[in-house]
Amino acid sequence: MRGASRASLAAAQDRLEPLLARGGASALGQELYAVAGLLDTSVGLRRALTDSTRSDADRAALAERLLGTQVSGPALDVVTGLVRSRWSEQRDLGDALEALGTQSLLAGAESDRVLDTVEDELFRFSRLVAGDRALAASLDDGRATPAQRGALVDALLASRAEPTTTALVRQVVVAPRGRRVASALDDLLNSASARRARLLAVVTAAVPMTALQQDRLAAALARVYGKPVQVQVDVDPEVLGGLRVQVGDELLDATTASRLAAARRRVVG
Repeated sequence: MRGASRASLAAAQDRLEPLLARGGASALGQELYAVAGLLDTSVGLRRALTDSTRSDADRAALAERLLGTQVSGPALDVVTGLVRSRWSEQRDLGDALEALGTQSLLAGAESDRVLDTVEDELFRFSRLVAGDRALAASLDDGRATPAQRGALVDALLASRAEPTTTALVRQVVVAPRGRRVASALDDLLNSASARRARLLAVVTAAVPMTALQQDRLAAALARVYGKPVQVQVDVDPEVLGGLRVQVGDELLDATTASRLAAARRRVVG
């Protein structure tokens, strides 16, 4: 998002937090996902709700007429607040609804004391997708219907993961919004970490790290970044030794494999 859309989303996220504190966050998240899905299927409705030539009150009244009996009061409050705002692109309204839905589901997991579990399951699923090209291709397959892609997620996760994890993954697979699933999963992981006001560090090591090693690394990274850091470890024997640490867009590669590659480059010239 850019410009007006970014500002509108930030304001909506701030307005959402008091609603989440009242309870029912997970149900609210599912409702917001459903409204986003409705907008995805109706270009005319999306255009009407973002039309800057109509007054804010007119757009809000339209949303109330269409959704007033279909969603809860909190969900309607969120939607009318969004349509009163300004959007740089029509599609940004749907993207904002999804972002707020994700925020709500993560808040629900936090309230239920399963946010740690959800974050861990998202990470493990992201690694599964990253390591299985056939699975990634199936999840990204634009020829499959949303229902078919959703059924694949259910088959993979429904009986093995928290309901919140399944709902989050299902949303980004069913409604990719121009993203690859691998990228969308990374966004979900960052959102889960942000929910706890901490950064996510994805660490690649040749062998599993002990809990003590992870704690020490997290403490060291927290001193560098000035905020808590959640460490998720991905084991890859091909790095041989050392660590590769990815925090947001920053990469520290201190693996044996990278040092050997650098040495080869120097020898070759």
